[in-house]
Amino acid sequence: MMESKNLKSACESCPQYNPNGLKKLGVDVEKYDFVVALAGNPNTGKSTVFNALTGLRQHTGNWPGKTVTRAEGGFQYNDQKYKLVDLPGTYSLLSTSEDEEVARNFILFGKPDVTVIVVDAGRLERNLNLVIQILEITNKAVVCLNLMDEAKRNHIEINTRALAKRLGVPVVAASARFNEGIPELINVVSEVANGTIVCKPHRIKNVPKHIDEAVKKLSEALKKQFPTLPNSRWIAFRLLEGDQRVLEALRTEEFNPS
Repeated sequence: MMESKNLKSACESCPQYNPNGLKKLGVDVEKYDFVVALAGNPNTGKSTVFNALTGLRQHTGNWPGKTVTRAEGGFQYNDQKYKLVDLPGTYSLLSTSEDEEVARNFILFGKPDVTVIVVDAGRLERNLNLVIQILEITNKAVVCLNLMDEAKRNHIEINTRALAKRLGVPVVAASARFNEGIPELINVVSEVANGTIVCKPHRIKNVPKHIDEAVKKLSEALKKQFPTLPNSRWIAFRLLEGDQRVLEALRTEEFNPS
């Protein structure tokens, strides 16, 4: 249901692009149509995916008020420009470190048009913890199953169709170091950004009744007080767990784009 169709013909219809249908913009991302966040555990080849999409040139600096490094680049596909933001590599989004806080807050409050989650195909079970956490926050995500070459070398086979069905978001197999799967990834990101693919991500449902009722009540109150608030259900969970960083964001209206 999430297969990329007619990728080759779509690329070939754009002669100004290379055979992969991609124009790497490097740091030239002043004007863009979509923002794409790149998330993942450390050592999943996330930087290689970033460079495959944007080229080796990138704009680097620190996140505002943080010591965490920020990298940005861009690419153009089908006459649309995409700004790619490389988030810090993290194992979770529980905000127990500065890296986790930066990654979580950008996905939640930065409202990227698509979040690409890069995972290590050879260590899928360990990587899925972060995937599930991100899918609790955003409805628009793509899983990039990277390092497939190493997984195959270790005789690991993954049913990407079944995984996509279970997660409710597209899954693209790739070996970024060899540029394998990158054209498919670009096409799927474009389809999610433009609404051609509508994601229905997996969400935790087995919640005790008393907690579920408290979350619903708080979520409705948040919606009334903050109409532009993204994912009030997830924020309600975090507030009930005593997350001071989310509480601070509400107090300062960090989520408000204005």
